[in-house]
Amino acid sequence: MDLGIAGRKALVCGASAGLGHACAQALVEEGVHVVVVARTEAPLRAAAAALSALGPGAVDWVAADVTTPQGRARILEQHPAFDILVTNAAGPPPGDFRQWTRDDWIAAVDANMLAPIELIRGTVDGMMERGFGRIVNLTSSAVKSPLEILGLSNGARAGLTGFVAGLARSTVGRGVTINNLLPGTFDTARLAGNFAAQGRREGLTVEEVRARRLAKHPAHRFGDPAELGKACAFLCSVHAGYINGQNILLDGGSYPGVF
Repeated sequence: MDLGIAGRKALVCGASAGLGHACAQALVEEGVHVVVVARTEAPLRAAAAALSALGPGAVDWVAADVTTPQGRARILEQHPAFDILVTNAAGPPPGDFRQWTRDDWIAAVDANMLAPIELIRGTVDGMMERGFGRIVNLTSSAVKSPLEILGLSNGARAGLTGFVAGLARSTVGRGVTINNLLPGTFDTARLAGNFAAQGRREGLTVEEVRARRLAKHPAHRFGDPAELGKACAFLCSVHAGYINGQNILLDGGSYPGVF
């Protein structure tokens, strides 16, 4: 299927690895000019080079921290107009809410709620003026099925979800859709790191932690990042103009509810 977005320009955050990189790859393969962003220059440069080799889309990179005003300004100064925005930031650490300080909460809200909102603010009006735009926020399955130890993420991402629900209805009439992708457990370096941390806490090997999680998973596997990347690319396509204001769960059926 031709997604109809060749030649469009996209900003993809957190794109040096993991799910953000998978989204960038899927868009590059569709002929999109992708600007990839992450905080650390060396891995970002390597990721950009690998993406460029894929083609047919073009790739630029900007090393910037999108959770800061300075980082966001640097991106938009170099690339002031985008047709597609994919927001993505690593979630805050797990823990017990009794131990979290105000600074912990502010950091979580800055990274997982306010940074995406500010990037939307910096791009959405231009999209509406040009009559086409696709905004996809990578959030978390915890928005749909909150976990107690992920309280910082639950709260910040739920705030973004509520904001999008209101805004999306005012942009779609001018060709701009806004949707959220809610990933469950995907086979990334971050997931491996989480397993290692859990293993240290519980006196288990990484392999034991992984096996226990897989045994409980209805699909008996974790998600392939490429699966999420392709889903993101479809939401950015010309065929997805009637999908708007939605929270789309990609978790292999882990969520037990109907709605």
